[in-house]
Amino acid sequence: MTTPTTASPSDAAGPAACPALPPRPARIALVGDRSASVRSHQRVPGLLRALRDRHGLPVDGYWVPTPDAELPGAVAGFDAVWLLPGSPYRSESGALGAVRAAREEGVPFLGTCGGFQHALLEFARNVCGLTGARHAENDPEGDPDDLLIAPLTCSLAGREGRLRTVPGSLAERLLGSRETVERFHCAYGPVPGPLPRLEAAGLRFTAHDPDGEPRAAELPAHPFFLAALFQPELAGDGTVAHPFVRGLAEAAVRHAAARP
Repeated sequence: MTTPTTASPSDAAGPAACPALPPRPARIALVGDRSASVRSHQRVPGLLRALRDRHGLPVDGYWVPTPDAELPGAVAGFDAVWLLPGSPYRSESGALGAVRAAREEGVPFLGTCGGFQHALLEFARNVCGLTGARHAENDPEGDPDDLLIAPLTCSLAGREGRLRTVPGSLAERLLGSRETVERFHCAYGPVPGPLPRLEAAGLRFTAHDPDGEPRAAELPAHPFFLAALFQPELAGDGTVAHPFVRGLAEAAVRHAAARP
């Protein structure tokens, strides 16, 4: 298995160094169990290329399989963590460990689809004290009272949906709009009961579908912590990075520049 210290970049080296940019490309940990059958994974090399060539953001991506993410310090030294789709992950604890490290250490974080679901799960368990909080895909037979992520009444796999962002949120700032249409490929989402506990602890739900169901979340006190149930990887033809992906890359470049 590839570990973060020995992995190769997902694509070719970035552009020549620029005095206004960090002395090395920002390193993004791509946490997930890479698979040719997951379309969002197929999009990643092209998105990294677009970030470098089109948007002028010197970034390199390194795949970190979820079992490797269980190891202490697995995402240490990275300038951003991107928890990608592809659940059920081979290691739930590895996925949650990557979220927690980014959250607690102030490392830019983006979670998409399964990454959104597990970002909520990590926050519920480790910040809100809901230690039994569970994801139905990972633990289908658990206590119903502990359910946080459940099958959606109507699956969003392969569908587009209209969303409305919260004024002043990171989501609205990145999108430049109060409304957006995004592409989903998921069958699980948060149940409403525990969500006020998460909000009371500081998590903010900042994009909702027309029925008011939360589809994006962020931590305003964090340098960059954003999670979306939709898949920004699937926007367009993959030659232009979605604003959420570009925002992560910009935050990673800032993080790299601030390193001693």
